[in-house]
Amino acid sequence: MAGYNRRSFLKLSGTALGGIAVGSSVTAAASSERFLVDTTKTSQSEVEAAGLEVVHDLHEIDVLVVSGAESDIESLGVDYAADSRYSLDLPIDQESPITAEGADETRDEPYYPIQWDKQAQDIPEAHEITRGEDTRVSIIDTGVAAGHPDLAHAVNEDLSQDFTGDGYGAGGPYGGYHGTHVAGIVAANDQNDAGVVGSAPGTEIVDCRVFSPSALASFADILAAMIYSVRIGSDAANLSLGAYPYARQGQGKFYGKVLNRTTTYANSEGTLLVIAAGNDAADLQHDGNVVSLPAEAANVVSVSATGPIGFMNGGEGLESPTYTPAKYTNYGTNAVDIGAPGGNYDADFPAGYYYDLVFNTIAEPQFDSDGNYQGASYGYAWLAGTSMAAPQVAGAAALVRSQNPGLNANQVRKTLTSSADTVEEFDKTYYGSGVLNPYAALK
Repeated sequence: MAGYNRRSFLKLSGTALGGIAVGSSVTAAASSERFLVDTTKTSQSEVEAAGLEVVHDLHEIDVLVVSGAESDIESLGVDYAADSRYSLDLPIDQESPITAEGADETRDEPYYPIQWDKQAQDIPEAHEITRGEDTRVSIIDTGVAAGHPDLAHAVNEDLSQDFTGDGYGAGGPYGGYHGTHVAGIVAANDQNDAGVVGSAPGTEIVDCRVFSPSALASFADILAAMIYSVRIGSDAANLSLGAYPYARQGQGKFYGKVLNRTTTYANSEGTLLVIAAGNDAADLQHDGNVVSLPAEAANVVSVSATGPIGFMNGGEGLESPTYTPAKYTNYGTNAVDIGAPGGNYDADFPAGYYYDLVFNTIAEPQFDSDGNYQGASYGYAWLAGTSMAAPQVAGAAALVRSQNPGLNANQVRKTLTSSADTVEEFDKTYYGSGVLNPYAALK
C-alpha cells in the first residue's frame, strides 16, 4: 500500500478545515430580464417576432428561456415566470479547506484508509464486478476540474458545457471547488497510485457548469443542463444543489410545472436524476405549503445524508455508525428516496471531527484582479452535506447501468432502492428505502 502518514497528511494549504453542509441553496432575487416561457400555446418564431432573444431552447419540455422586456412576453398571452437565481451554501468556514499532499486495486489508493464512505459501501468488492465502464454521468454544479490528476481520465471536455454564458467555458472549477469534489466522489481514479477512489472510476464525467465565480445559478440554466444531459445520453445527472423553502403558489407553481416536465422527460429517456435533499434539518413531509426544488420533483432520486461520529478516533472507535443520519440532513417520508454517505459531525470531537466528513478531490480556482482565470490548485479535502451524498448514488447508478446497460431509469432506481440496507436504529423517514449499498445492487 502507498504510504499514508497522518503527520504529513495534515499539512495545510490554508488555515481552515473543510466545512459542514455544502450543497443546499437559498433563493435570491428574481430576474427582471430573463424569463421562462411556456410554448404550448405559441412558437419560437412568434416569441422572436415579439422582440425576445432565445437563451435556451428547451423544446423537449415546451419551454423557451428568453431575455427581453416582460411587456413583450405579456403580449403573447402565454404562461411565463421570471428566472430566479440561487446561491450555493458554502462551508461554515469560508477559508480554504484542508488539502493533502500528494494502484492497481482500489484499496491501494493512498487515501482510501480515510474514505470511510467507500469502505462502508464495499466499493472494492463492487469494482470486482464493474468500475462503471461505458457509462456517462453529468455533474451539474460549479464546474469540474478536468486537469485534476484524479479526474483527468474521466472528464469529457468536448461534451462539457458552460450554461452561464460568463465566458470561462467548461472543464474547469470556474464557479468554485464544489463541483470537483462532487465529481471525485463519482469517478476519482482508482488505478493511478495516487489520491482517492471514486465509486465509478470507469464512468465518463461531463461538466455542466451552472455557477459563475462568486455568482449565482439560475433556475433556467439548471433546467437547460438537465435537458442537455438527456440529449447527450447521460446515464445519470447529479444535482448537488437546490432551493428551500419555495412556496407552492405563484411563481413556485410555474416552476414546479416546468420542473416536473423536465424530470419526467429525463426519466423517460433513460437519464436518472440524482438530487441532494438539502441541509436544513427539515422534515420535508410536514413543512407546510412549501417545497424543496428540485429534490421534491417527480421521477428523481432524492438523497439524504448519513455519516459516522468518531471515525479514526483512536482506540475508542466509532461513537455512532456510518449510517447515522447526519445532523443537518433534510428528511421526510415520501420526500427522501435513499440515504447515502454525506458526512457527519459532533462538537465533542473538535480535534478530529473532519474525519467524519467526506474526503475527495478539490480544485480551488484563482483569478487576477480583473477576473481573468489564472488556473487552479489541485488537492483533496473534507466536505460534508447532502451534496456529498448525492454523487454516491450517481456513482452507484453508473455501476448498475454498466453491468446492465439495458435497464431504463426506473429500473436503475428500483435496483438501488430495493437493494438498500434497512436500518432499524433510526427512523425510516431519514432514509426512504434505506441506505445505499452498491455492492448489493450489483449482486
